[in-house]
Amino acid sequence: MKGKRPLSPHQIWLNRLVHLLALLPLLALLWGYWQNTLGINPIHTLTLRTGKTALVLLILSLACTPLNLVIGWNWVFPVRRLLGLYAFFYAGIHLLIFVGLDYGFEMDLVVEAMRTNEYTQVGLVAFLILVPLALTSTHHSITWLGYKRWKLLHRLSYLAAILAIVHYALLVRQYYTQPIIFALILAVLFGIRLFYAWRTKN
Repeated sequence: MKGKRPLSPHQIWLNRLVHLLALLPLLALLWGYWQNTLGINPIHTLTLRTGKTALVLLILSLACTPLNLVIGWNWVFPVRRLLGLYAFFYAGIHLLIFVGLDYGFEMDLVVEAMRTNEYTQVGLVAFLILVPLALTSTHHSITWLGYKRWKLLHRLSYLAAILAIVHYALLVRQYYTQPIIFALILAVLFGIRLFYAWRTKN
């Protein structure tokens, strides 16, 4: 197997920019928590913001292929993996806040919440889908699984995004404007993929 090609200077700077922008929400949350500026319920604020950041990054990673198909932006491909990994990173923090800060690692209470609350069940399934996607994000995994199986597995990212949007809608309850916007964006991205797949076959 050929070794991984070295990154071009353009790709290196693009990766650095993605790292910086992806970490800014976390730094802002840490600063807000330290300065006590996250409102009367900081744990709820931390939960919402980390979950929303994970969803935004996941959708951005899914947007890379449609952007290339529609307007030829192939330069976004090198950051697709980074965006997906940061989405998983924030989803992990989101889950850790729920288990650690919200429930104090009282696992009996956590299990009960997951058993009785729909939004926790949906969110957990979305996170569990992201786990194998993150673990198989390396070039070695493509070789190990084979490209077709790897591609089929990573199509589950759309299912994870759908479940994450449902989780978000159930969490915010009556404030559905943003979940609807996320759902529309995801539907457009998925529609573009389906259209180009159909056009290729025909």
